[in-house]
Amino acid sequence: MNNLIKLEAEPLGWKKSFLWSALAVACFHLAYTSLKFPAAGLFIFGYALGLVQLTNQSSVRRAFYFGLVTAYLCYAPQLFFMWRIFGPFAIVLWLVLAFWVGLFAAIVCGSRRRWGPSRTAWLIPIVWTGIEYFRSELYYLRFSWLNIGFAFPLPVFGMYGVGFLAFGIIVGFYYWRAFKVTWFESILILGIVLALLAFYLPTLAKSKWKTTPVTLVGVQMEFPPEHVLPKILDQALAKNTNAPIFVLSEYTLDGGVPAALTNWCRDHARYLVVGGKDVVTNDVYFNTAFVIGTNGEIVFKQVKLVPIQFFHDGLPAPKQEVWNSPWGKIGLCICYDLSYTRVTDELVKQGAQLLIVPTMDVAEWGRHQHELHARVAPVRAAEYGIPIFRLASSGISQAVTGGGSVVAQTKFGGNGDLLTAQLRLPARGSIPLDRDLAPFCVAITGIVTTALLVLSWRDKRVRKHR
Repeated sequence: MNNLIKLEAEPLGWKKSFLWSALAVACFHLAYTSLKFPAAGLFIFGYALGLVQLTNQSSVRRAFYFGLVTAYLCYAPQLFFMWRIFGPFAIVLWLVLAFWVGLFAAIVCGSRRRWGPSRTAWLIPIVWTGIEYFRSELYYLRFSWLNIGFAFPLPVFGMYGVGFLAFGIIVGFYYWRAFKVTWFESILILGIVLALLAFYLPTLAKSKWKTTPVTLVGVQMEFPPEHVLPKILDQALAKNTNAPIFVLSEYTLDGGVPAALTNWCRDHARYLVVGGKDVVTNDVYFNTAFVIGTNGEIVFKQVKLVPIQFFHDGLPAPKQEVWNSPWGKIGLCICYDLSYTRVTDELVKQGAQLLIVPTMDVAEWGRHQHELHARVAPVRAAEYGIPIFRLASSGISQAVTGGGSVVAQTKFGGNGDLLTAQLRLPARGSIPLDRDLAPFCVAITGIVTTALLVLSWRDKRVRKHR
């Protein structure tokens, strides 16, 4: 047997386990160091390598705990702002997030011990992607931040595809000698991958065709008094006389649209996108982005699809549509909705050529929370090939091109800062490859987990009756 396989067959001791855990934690934090150093995202491969190594334990329980502790040390410092919001309950939320990495380690460890390391190798990227997609999109406490795809985005593959690719590369490199892959076989595999991409890349290229540009202006304010809004908009218009669309943040209004704003739009022949509340009764409402037309009428509105858990954030949207604007189809998603591919995918499928995202990021949550949130828009824009105009209440607001480049942004805590950008709407956007891959990985992960549980239960029954 190959020496590499012999080493793999021997579970890690405590010392090596702690060292691999330390490597994974260090690489994770280096990958998320700052928005100013995107190349640091490459450290995420060290994180993936450390997690793969940690799955080689003497028991499934031990693998779970090493995965849990490693993930906790990754997530808790990055999400410390949750303590300011939830207090001690934040500890529970960090544990919930870490649980999924522990589950990944447990499933892979159980598979290795049941079927051997070589047969388990192909499962590793599938299980990781399945768990990441489930915890990010499919259950009540879904939360997609700190995903591998936000640290090292690749447009064609999508944010979940990047995780699949990262673990696939680690596994492929690690098992290269064990499988004794020849150069001919390597070239053949690469050719198949490139052939599959060839079917997708023409669609991606079509999304780059440009149409008429549109200029947008946003004013960054946190809970402004309603009576000052027309004056603030007048000041913004004076600096951007040719801009047809103005944007204010989520929860700018503590109710519906007042006459002062509809009159402003009619008097100046401008469109205004503003966040407010579409009240149902008493304290029950829909968190809504209103579009006021040049005639002073509300021409479109979109409700938030995924209200933030444990917040009083309104009722979820009963439907999702795009605004057929004079410049093309524009999708509106409110704040946190941009973090969910199942929300933004639907807008792109409906033909959205631009996303406008009114956002509420409270200043007291801290700079790092704003920086983490600011990772989302460039990834989404690059995935779909469409521009995004994200206007936050207290930073960091962004105008992003369809290639994922940030062409304008405001600073954190910049009350009254203007975000101005001319963005070109493509003829169409495109859905990245991982949107079909990720649900498939969830299904395979569920099957593997069920099989491991059934086999473990059967083994216990056999031992009991001996």
